Amino acid sequence: MTDPRLYCDSSLSAAAEIRLGRDESHYLISVMRRKTGDKVRLFNAQDGEWEAEIGAADRKGAVLTVGARLRVAQGVPDLDLLFAPVKKARTDFIVEKAAELGVRRIRPVLTQRTIADKVRIDRLGALAKEAAEQTERFDLPEIFEAEKLAAILDGWPADRVLIYCDEAGEALPMATALRDRPTNKAAILIGPEGGFTPEERARIRSLPSALPVSLGPRILRADTAAAAALSLWQSQCGDWAGGAQPRE
Repeated sequence: MTDPRLYCDSSLSAAAEIRLGRDESHYLISVMRRKTGDKVRLFNAQDGEWEAEIGAADRKGAVLTVGARLRVAQGVPDLDLLFAPVKKARTDFIVEKAAELGVRRIRPVLTQRTIADKVRIDRLGALAKEAAEQTERFDLPEIFEAEKLAAILDGWPADRVLIYCDEAGEALPMATALRDRPTNKAAILIGPEGGFTPEERARIRSLPSALPVSLGPRILRADTAAAAALSLWQSQCGDWAGGAQPRE
């Protein structure tokens, strides 16, 4: 039976005592059915992953004693995902898969055709945290408040490639485009279900750092496009090829 793995924002070191909050305690004791003396893995981006033992425990609170360090922290690639929020379940899917696929920052973007203008950052953060715990990454993706596309483009940094998934215009297949212009500091932009407007497309393409790409001959839903684009980038520019990412 695999030991539960929990994110801990407190400093981790040998013999430290960590008191879990109500939600984490409920998950550990009531959902995972763990009891006093059982082992847990605690982790964060600064201290890495540590073994811990459950001391006093009930559904309202549990105290863990930290033991030995199991792994040194490793980072994720410097990759952002920008996406137009869609229906609740599909937005949840995008955030969950972005965390699983090693995105460092998740940025909801409001476009002219975005169908959801309210984004619950707390909910998305909880989804990203759960995905990080399950997928062995050490950090949690940073979740940004939703922002209008125009404002984001106005302040776009010249040194970060903006990979723009454009299914309405001429663009190279993404794998080819990345091979011709590899980058380890990038962002992927996924549009709304109705696509970008012509004005938005022109504005994006006007950026010197923009890289229009195609995801193939079929029209993909936004959540499918996000997972496909992230997978392609990771396979060619990210950490799928092996090797640890340095902590910054």
